[in-house]
Amino acid sequence: MALCYKNAMSNAKTNERTVTACLIIIGNEILSGRTQDANLAYLAKWLNEEVGIQMVEARVIPDIEQTIVDTVNECRAKFDYVFTTGGIGPTHDDITGACVAKAFGVPHELNPEAHEILKEYYGPEGLSSARARMAFTPKGAILIDNPISKAPGYQMENVFVMAGIPQIMQVMCDGLKHSLSGGKPVRSRSVRTELPESRIAKFLTELDERYDNVDIGSYPFYTNGKAGTSLVVRTTDEDLLIEVSDEIFQAAVELGGNPAYEDNS
Repeated sequence: MALCYKNAMSNAKTNERTVTACLIIIGNEILSGRTQDANLAYLAKWLNEEVGIQMVEARVIPDIEQTIVDTVNECRAKFDYVFTTGGIGPTHDDITGACVAKAFGVPHELNPEAHEILKEYYGPEGLSSARARMAFTPKGAILIDNPISKAPGYQMENVFVMAGIPQIMQVMCDGLKHSLSGGKPVRSRSVRTELPESRIAKFLTELDERYDNVDIGSYPFYTNGKAGTSLVVRTTDEDLLIEVSDEIFQAAVELGGNPAYEDNS
């Protein structure tokens, strides 16, 4: 079982405020196991490395109106940024847009800009009533460009409504940087050792108590029937990253291990 010595970054020593994000993954197909989500890993890495925003929570919820409304309202009050994926397509079960409108207390209506984009893309004969559904947004929404299939996502205050299809969600990210304001990205460095967690746990606890703004994760593994541990240090401070991971490396040596640094790229 993985042990994380801090659940979120606490930049107490540097007085830096962590900019936080939450992802709401919407769709019965995710919960049923029919579709595997690929958006969380990409978005979390992109936000941290490109913008300096830390994904601190993710939720997977069904296509149920009140659940979507309540979750959006709870998360937008709790986090700096909220991203949703799924439920903005042309079919009857794509209800995310109407639910976001309800969460904000505004009409869900035809967006003239989105409608023109779809008319140009599909042509007058090709824009069916189903496809036209993708031009509806909450009143006041700011569109997010979709270079692939043209049906846009959109922003409502700190909520960003995006496609569930990974390729489309990813290109939507490219147009978001100007709308997001982050801090320093979190960097990580890993030490891998054949020592079991129990051998190094006491040292890690003591180390954790000395560093308020460093996250230390302990992740056990088994190779050829033998236990080992990957120890991952995460922080926004590059100097501390090296200092703490080097301490872990030396401690593993002293405890009889044969540690090695892992590539975190």
